[in-house]
Amino acid sequence: MNKALIVGARMRAKATKVVELEESIKDLQKRTALEAGKLERAETEEEVSAVEKTLEELQAELESKEAEKAELEKEIEDLQKQIDEQNRKAPTYEGSEDRGGKKKMEKREAVVAYVRSIGQKREGVKTTDIGAIIPKEVLQPQKEHERQNPLLNLIHVVNVSSGSGSYPVLKKSNRKMVEVGELEENPELGKTKITEVDYKIKTYRGELPLSREAIEDAQYDLIGIMQDDIQDQDEQTKLALVADILKTATVVNASGYDGLKDILNVKIKSVYNKVLVVTDSMFNALDKVKDKEGRYMLQPDITSPTGYSFSGKPIYPIADELFGSEGDMKYFIGDIHYFLTLFDRMELSVQWEDNHRFGKNLASYLRFDVEKTDADAGVFGTYTDAVQ
Repeated sequence: MNKALIVGARMRAKATKVVELEESIKDLQKRTALEAGKLERAETEEEVSAVEKTLEELQAELESKEAEKAELEKEIEDLQKQIDEQNRKAPTYEGSEDRGGKKKMEKREAVVAYVRSIGQKREGVKTTDIGAIIPKEVLQPQKEHERQNPLLNLIHVVNVSSGSGSYPVLKKSNRKMVEVGELEENPELGKTKITEVDYKIKTYRGELPLSREAIEDAQYDLIGIMQDDIQDQDEQTKLALVADILKTATVVNASGYDGLKDILNVKIKSVYNKVLVVTDSMFNALDKVKDKEGRYMLQPDITSPTGYSFSGKPIYPIADELFGSEGDMKYFIGDIHYFLTLFDRMELSVQWEDNHRFGKNLASYLRFDVEKTDADAGVFGTYTDAVQ
């Protein structure tokens, strides 16, 4: 398992270098053509000699780049052979197809064939009007993925199988059970408040850094490249949408540390698991506040993404622009898990589309929706520095 991961990582690194070399080679070819054109305008022997020297230098550099590219492509091919050999030697067990081993490999190979053939080979790949659907397990990381922004780990995710529907939400409350004696009638309990939240799955489009020219002749680990880039686009998209929902919370502004403590202590019920989501500018301001003894007031907390907590609550920083504009000191305080829900269609599609630069480019599509589910679970506001 570890060897396969290492080989895959090496293939991706070499594939990235090949793409860089291809760009350099194209640039050198353009420069060579421009320099050769100067020969027609040369009027003296000195001018001809100068152009000749430049052309020789460009040719030497071009040959060096092409040789390096050829060597890398051979190394990638050798690494691919290692992976193929490992797959052949991997032990098989009765019923392993049911656990996903062989079946997952077949799906993976079908996806690679679809991408390499620019959408012509579709055997083993389910297609829709959007494009080819990529099974989630094909892009599943070999190890637990560490999200770029830990805030996303707080989100309540519900996997759905339809494009729209309603989801029942039970709000947090102070309801408790009542003691009942033997043979006594059941006491009347408080009514449970369940609300229905409507969701409608939306489609989000992105582009993968794979052009037709970049994969026609190279043996890249396509699934590895797709996995990394789709994961990044997926997280950035969801983070922006989550921030938009958090901004719809009831507005409660705060002045200084005391204002923030008022929100934590009395503005949001204690039944909620509260955190602070603050802009980078606001965290910068909080981080500089000192007490009368000159000691910084934020508390060290190794469990918090920032390494600090406020009144024992973790602090999650996000870019200023997600909550407003550069320099804005904005925040959401509350329980992310209860405040919103992400409805995930669990469906990824890819399709080759026309591109003004590459002719064809691989586009990706993700489908999900984010909705507010418990408005009482948090507040949004603007922070103002105050003398402590």
